[in-house]
Amino acid sequence: MNLNGKHIILGSNSPRRRELLKGLDIDFEVDTGNNFEESFTPDTPFDQVPRLMAEGKSMGFHRPLKEGEILITADTMVILPPEEGKAGEILGKPKDREDAIRMLRDLSGRKHHVTTAVTLRSRDKKETFEVTTQVWFKELKEEEINYYVDTYKPFDKAGAYAIQEWIGHVGITRIEGSYFNVVGFPVQRVYEALLSF
Repeated sequence: MNLNGKHIILGSNSPRRRELLKGLDIDFEVDTGNNFEESFTPDTPFDQVPRLMAEGKSMGFHRPLKEGEILITADTMVILPPEEGKAGEILGKPKDREDAIRMLRDLSGRKHHVTTAVTLRSRDKKETFEVTTQVWFKELKEEEINYYVDTYKPFDKAGAYAIQEWIGHVGITRIEGSYFNVVGFPVQRVYEALLSF
């Protein structure tokens, strides 16, 4: 795909984002040099966190951008909305096996949101957009949760799962919105944004 000589930089370590961006037939380099510290205050509204993280990663890039460069940064969050008697929660990457099991128990039988914020930035322009997908899990059995965590070790994944892995095949009953967003990168929207940048 021709981007009129623009040089694309993906500021992400995620192998899934690299693979999805590659699927657009765009030449790009990966550069993860960054001095942004990913943190937010407890009173930050859930729906604002992905945008804060994506823009923070963009502005924390380790060097000034050159003419013709477009930096892409992103942040994906699994958000469990409040439900009768249950508090809402942002599910980040699990700390350990027990945390991963807890997250999957919390997701079991419930709907959650996966929100990805993406920031595109050049020397003279910046744009951030968000894509949200609704995901429904069936009631997961304890042995299914334990099997998935012990076999696939989803410790680098927000919400302790990947939709494209075993747990997604057996546990997800329905999604509304972009499948690729749940994988970690809403490539269709990224494509449209790059064309207009």
